[in-house]
Amino acid sequence: MSSVIIRVAGALLGAVVGSQLTTEIIAAVPSLLPVRIPLFAVGLLAGALFGSALALWLWRWFERLMGWVLSALAHVSLRDILLGVGGLAGGLVIAFLVGYPLSRIPGIGLYLFLAAVLVFGYLGFHVAMQRRDEVAGSLLRLERTGGGRDRIRWRGVPKLLDTSVIIDGRVADVVKAGFLEGPLVVPRSVLNELQRIADSSDTLRRNRGRRGLDILHRLQQELQAVQIMDDPKDPGLDVDGRLIAMGKQLHGWIVTNDFNLNKVAELQGIKVLNINELSQSLRPIVLPGEELVVQVVKDGKEAGQGIGYLDDGTMVVVEGGKKYIGEKSDVVVTSVLQTVAGRMIFGRPKEGVHPSPERR
Repeated sequence: MSSVIIRVAGALLGAVVGSQLTTEIIAAVPSLLPVRIPLFAVGLLAGALFGSALALWLWRWFERLMGWVLSALAHVSLRDILLGVGGLAGGLVIAFLVGYPLSRIPGIGLYLFLAAVLVFGYLGFHVAMQRRDEVAGSLLRLERTGGGRDRIRWRGVPKLLDTSVIIDGRVADVVKAGFLEGPLVVPRSVLNELQRIADSSDTLRRNRGRRGLDILHRLQQELQAVQIMDDPKDPGLDVDGRLIAMGKQLHGWIVTNDFNLNKVAELQGIKVLNINELSQSLRPIVLPGEELVVQVVKDGKEAGQGIGYLDDGTMVVVEGGKKYIGEKSDVVVTSVLQTVAGRMIFGRPKEGVHPSPERR
């Protein structure tokens, strides 16, 4: 059925073209005026037959051409397509401004105008594609410094989130509390890595990846704080390398829990916000002589010791606290030890004080 429609459409277009050519020929040769009607009919019929014969071939050629174009565009991001169209449009505007005065030149004006269109259109498209990462960064900065409500929502330096900090999840609470402002940028490579982890056959990795995707969804839906961006397309860079390259491009900061990424980024002059360091800084200061209420959960390494934990996870070693296991006890701090793994508090049960009424 489709081939019939294509042939009919080709016949109609061929008939129109044939009639137009016949009219031009008759106008150019006045001696054909007496037989203009038979000639017009012949031209009409010949154009219809010719158009019908070529229609299927032209349509298949058009389909192959469009298939090639679509397959080429399948690997190009929407951002690149829009930037390419914008660059082409800008080049054509410049071509019109330059070519219009040239088109007034007698004889060669039209050709100069067409040359300007081709040259500036080509240059506009390719300059936009070659500088697409810089253009995207400039657009982000313009959005961040825009007026009104958008400026308040996107003020500050861009913060680039890496995979570890997204999976960790605490960044969502930090953003919700208002301690992390500015656009939160997630590079496309980080999003792809999260998806690969979520699709892993290992149960633990799969759960971690899905948790990361849930955190991103929460940041996007509840806080409207996440912006997904395509990162530099350099096949020689891994995910961390692309994150650092984007940090340089956007003049942004990297938010991470990864110790190695932290050091590499700082060596390259990029500021890093480490959620683990923030967590350590927010732990309350405890001095010798202060009193704490601690839930003793197990015995310690030394005889008679009990081990408990504060709400922030800090370990408390209670001398003589073994008898309070499973209970809450009033403890007096005797010393505080800072280690590489964190902070440890040493204390003893408060003498002459009955156990806390909350301990049971």
